Amino acid sequence: MAIKQTAGRDALGDFAPKFAQLNDDVLFGEVWSREDGLSLRDRSVVTVVALMAQGLTDSSFKYHLMSAKSNGVTKAEMAEILTHAAFYAGWPKAWAAFRMAKEVWADEDDGADAKARHQNEMAFPIGAPNDAFAKYFIGQSYLAPLSTEQVGVYNVTFEPGCRNNWHIHHAKSGGGQILVCVAGRGLYQEWGKPAQVLRPGDVVNIPAGVKHWHGAAPDSWFSHLAVEVPGEEACNEWLEPVVDEQYLKATDKEA
Repeated sequence: MAIKQTAGRDALGDFAPKFAQLNDDVLFGEVWSREDGLSLRDRSVVTVVALMAQGLTDSSFKYHLMSAKSNGVTKAEMAEILTHAAFYAGWPKAWAAFRMAKEVWADEDDGADAKARHQNEMAFPIGAPNDAFAKYFIGQSYLAPLSTEQVGVYNVTFEPGCRNNWHIHHAKSGGGQILVCVAGRGLYQEWGKPAQVLRPGDVVNIPAGVKHWHGAAPDSWFSHLAVEVPGEEACNEWLEPVVDEQYLKATDKEA
């Protein structure tokens, strides 16, 4: 996907229009957008190290640090990147880079770092907070629609300890849901049966009419693709929450 950049035109459009056009349309619109060659995350790492090596720890360096953070580079990873580069680029340059990196990652706690690491483990986006269905979840979940035509496919992400309520997929015929686990560690449980641990690569086929819940393990983020199985008069029935006692029993932990 091409990156839309206007910084060149905004700053230099009148003074140096050709430079502005090359900056916005070629550097960002073409080079940065070649994700089939290098991901945005990898391009951010290369750019940060290149600027640090030149001692260019100015506003452009801060911009690229912020881009690196947005593209999934965690605080711990950036600290390691700058430490490694210090031996090749120079100690004073590393000091200057660290001062600015601390500002960029100042508001990032361990939870945000863990979220970024989880995103790096999978090809699908975490998506936006799942606010529309928040009342049917304990904890924070995220939703990224991948396909809304023919067959609905959604990437659902759960923070540690997050799970949805007991629920049933109803249908007159057909229907149900398929879960394809893509990252982290989670749990799935049908009513009256023990919970099963879910890991990347696991697939769960949920027939219509089965009462169940699914979510993350207490100490791990978890993402699965939710595939809607076409059915006649299909609908979801949301039921009671999975209370802590049930959840902890499913995870073999004591309350």
